[in-house]
Amino acid sequence: MGRNKILLGGDWNAHSDRWDPECSPKRNEVFLKNLMDEYELTDVTDGEATYTSMRNGEISRSLTDFFITKARMANSLEIATDLPTTSDHAIVSAHLRWDKGEGVRVSRKVTGWDIDRLKSEEEKENYEKAENYWKDKSSERSVLTEESSEEELQKEAEWIQRNFVNHLNRCCKKVKVCARYKRWWNEEITENRRILGSLKRARRRGEATQ
Repeated sequence: MGRNKILLGGDWNAHSDRWDPECSPKRNEVFLKNLMDEYELTDVTDGEATYTSMRNGEISRSLTDFFITKARMANSLEIATDLPTTSDHAIVSAHLRWDKGEGVRVSRKVTGWDIDRLKSEEEKENYEKAENYWKDKSSERSVLTEESSEEELQKEAEWIQRNFVNHLNRCCKKVKVCARYKRWWNEEITENRRILGSLKRARRRGEATQ
């Protein structure tokens, strides 16, 4: 669909809590997550399961069929998983409205850093080096006080921004952050989505009310 109009859909057979709140365990998700980050794609889901199977006499559901699209296109895409089907997969349909000449280019400019990875256990040594380097560098600066002038404050802010960006470029992996990139995702959201998914399944089994 062109460089800035990308829409991909499929049975990904990939499990990750990035798009499935009930994912356990993660499986085959690395390639898809890297693909989404590399080309600034976002998953278009509502958390509803699209695949069902029987495990130990119980129905197990997961979200493996969905669309990924350019962030700029996501708000123009309608998706439905509630259509009737005899398959063990739900029917995932989408209607994309994209008028001729509409759309804005999605920048591929680096706008962030993978700080979470730097703080991970496997990067502990590099994190400590980066932390100590910044402490040494910033300790050379004079401390601003209430008597500092507006010009001194402005110069210090510019120094921090310039040097901290350079510092992050050296010690962190650069990432391209799009408008709907989930920078805000955390364990609390993951847990709340897990609870929501459990309640939805309980409602389908008649064990919970709306």
